[in-house]
Amino acid sequence: MGCAVEPLKAPEAPAPSAITARPIEVGTDEVALQQRFADWVMAFRATARVAGIDEETLRVAFADVHYLPRVVELDRAQPEFLRTVWGYLDSAVSPQRVARGQEKLLQFRVEADAAAARYGVPPNIVVAIWGAESNYGGNFGNIPTIDALATLAFEGRREEWARGQLLAALKILQNGDIDRAQMIGSWAGAMGQTQFLPSVFLAHAVDADGDGRRDIWGSMADVMASTANFLAHSGWQADQPWGVEVQLPPGFDVGRADAALRQPTAQWLAEGLRSMDGASLPELTDATLVLPAGAGGPAFLVGPNFRAILRYNNSTSYALSVGLLAQRLAGGPGVRAPWPRDLPALTRTQLQALQTALNERGFASGTPDGLMGPATRDGLRRYQRSVGLPADGYPTLDLLQRLQQR
Repeated sequence: MGCAVEPLKAPEAPAPSAITARPIEVGTDEVALQQRFADWVMAFRATARVAGIDEETLRVAFADVHYLPRVVELDRAQPEFLRTVWGYLDSAVSPQRVARGQEKLLQFRVEADAAAARYGVPPNIVVAIWGAESNYGGNFGNIPTIDALATLAFEGRREEWARGQLLAALKILQNGDIDRAQMIGSWAGAMGQTQFLPSVFLAHAVDADGDGRRDIWGSMADVMASTANFLAHSGWQADQPWGVEVQLPPGFDVGRADAALRQPTAQWLAEGLRSMDGASLPELTDATLVLPAGAGGPAFLVGPNFRAILRYNNSTSYALSVGLLAQRLAGGPGVRAPWPRDLPALTRTQLQALQTALNERGFASGTPDGLMGPATRDGLRRYQRSVGLPADGYPTLDLLQRLQQR
């Protein structure tokens, strides 16, 4: 996400970020926009008052609130060029991130061990989340959370969600967990060293150091405990790994790599799956096979703890990065099978074209939106089976060209 020296105390009021510092020439339209924003804030204050937010909190929160145009730009942005899973992991589990994470694990071992003892989540997993979310505190954002969420709620694309998060942020201020000036994070409202949304903070943040505040910005005891608490409530099972890299037998039906298919490790062993080094596979009662790069890339058998990580960020690449980073922090191996680095990622436009072609050929894949979801993967698998190809559901340029042939 970025690289900087992490703050070990709650930061002072942030310097103007790229979002707030860019000068805007105020014209008639800008004046009208700011007036509409001010009117919206006044109306929201009335709503918050009814929800139990006191006048002092409202005064502090909104006395100097600003509409941030860059937040709206970032919220609307949809990158055309998407990253491959191996490109993502090259950065997320780089040698530098592994080395720094091992240093941080030693530095904050007491706090991580205390969180592990209380919630059953291993220290290396919690530190891996920390590394993935903010590069170990080096970059958790410097955008005022109140301003970001007020902007998103006013803009309206995700108004209901943003209003709910803004109200949660006000409750955090009212509870005294953090000062308004120190409540900072990303443009999307995620806060602190492990990037909790305000609603997640209210539900899962922990005062582990006993100072009366839940401080995920400056207290490493609170950061570690809050992260472990979230994972524990998301279904983390103690004494189980997140998953393991496996070898598939010749002729294996790769269509069985489906998130909906869960079965015990013993059943996967009966189908010929083996570990990469001859060791026994972990005993998982409801394991799923994941082929993040299709039939031509590495394979992973994952269990409930992988799904708990997905609750933090519902992305296979993200969950793999956390699991693999944690594995490396503990001295374990990285990915052993080669990635198909010769396969380029489809652009968003190409994915839309693939979805359109699947729909036109009768392999329903949902509304063409350029996003690779379950419906598209299912439609692609059905098409692959119909033409005798391995049904891995992985989109490639070759498949797009086949689908577009008449």
